[in-house]
Amino acid sequence: MPGLTIGDTLPDLEVETTHGNIRLHDYVDQSDFTIIFSHPGDFTPVCTTELGMMAAYADKFAERGVQLLGFSADDVDSHNQWIKDIEAHNGGHKVTYPIAADPHRHFIKQLNMLDPDEKDSSGNQVPSRALHIVDGRDKKIKLSFLYPATTGRNMDEVLRVLDSLQRASESQHKIATPANWKPGEPVVISPSVSSEEAKQMFPQGYNTAHLPSQKDYLRFTNVN
Repeated sequence: MPGLTIGDTLPDLEVETTHGNIRLHDYVDQSDFTIIFSHPGDFTPVCTTELGMMAAYADKFAERGVQLLGFSADDVDSHNQWIKDIEAHNGGHKVTYPIAADPHRHFIKQLNMLDPDEKDSSGNQVPSRALHIVDGRDKKIKLSFLYPATTGRNMDEVLRVLDSLQRASESQHKIATPANWKPGEPVVISPSVSSEEAKQMFPQGYNTAHLPSQKDYLRFTNVN
């Protein structure tokens, strides 16, 4: 994916939102992680369900020290009117997070959130269904999703990867999470950790998978 991606520093933009003007670095500095996500347009079906689910999951994100910031090419007045539909459809969960306005696509382009193929009725590129997870400590992109307009995001997967990122961060990246991992399941020990170091780091012990190569790189352990 060209443009802003994993490992890049979030641009320090000042944007107009439904909560007033926000400077991005000041905003992400307020929590461990910030989810910045874009949607193709207000008053559209998939986006309405997505922002509704973001609202429904807001408490779960907050429990993890995570805040939200939405983006689209519509203006603030449009956002405020649309929020009424979002809240009505999703069972009354309030949209407590800000939604940024970018009618000229200046900021969305810098955030690498423009769809290269989809265009609106005026021929302008529309925002993609993109999502960046930004670390508040170094202002860098730690994870990035990109979905086509036809596919809504899965909030359980967003929670899962947040748990994975936080678990790896807490361990100074000495562990990683395997495929389909969920909280409470074993993690794998980084190949950079020697067997002697692993014994000290993981006194609870670990299991090494027996592989045809006879290499001991696939080691599983349980962490709290």
